[in-house]
Amino acid sequence: MLSSKGRVVTNAMFGPVARLLVRAGVSPDAVTVTGTVLSVGLALWLLPAGQFVVGPFAIAAVVLIDSVDGLMARIRGQSTRWGAFLDSTLDRLSDAAIFTGLTLWAVHNDDQWVLGTALACLVLGSVVPYARARAEGLGLQASGGIAERADRLFLTLAAILAVGLGAPPAVLAGALGLLAVASLYTIGQRMTAVHRQTRDDSTTDEVS
Repeated sequence: MLSSKGRVVTNAMFGPVARLLVRAGVSPDAVTVTGTVLSVGLALWLLPAGQFVVGPFAIAAVVLIDSVDGLMARIRGQSTRWGAFLDSTLDRLSDAAIFTGLTLWAVHNDDQWVLGTALACLVLGSVVPYARARAEGLGLQASGGIAERADRLFLTLAAILAVGLGAPPAVLAGALGLLAVASLYTIGQRMTAVHRQTRDDSTTDEVS
């Protein structure tokens, strides 16, 4: 949902930065790794400590800057399968760090609702991209859904900020619960899409 709009914004904001880095000889992979290290470090440092104003702003800034790697690859005309694999894999680490940080905060503050919903998001959020990757590995399509990465990040960071600005933790638990349901629905959408594409398969072998 937000992905296409996000690309327009990042292209306008970070296009000059991407061109500057390319001229300086910086590789897109270096930007990808650096962005991941920063986002994971910030999530695991600020969120467990309850820094719910600085935290979401800092993480959002790093996530936006991390999109520079794709711009750099396109400017260089060198978008590779390795780069796509690296970016997608490290994105999973960044996402997991955010929900892990919230889980640690919930444990420290004995908030069972945030704990349960954060754990649900952590698990289901990893299954959403796995379903797509597994389908594509089988030569099928399972993209789309109502809980793509940009949507998950926006809702999560907005809810964290709301609590940081004075909203009760129930707002965060509610947002995470909504996100968990949306993730579960997206998994169902992708499973349904794959099922439609494989209804006529005569192969009965299953690979785990």
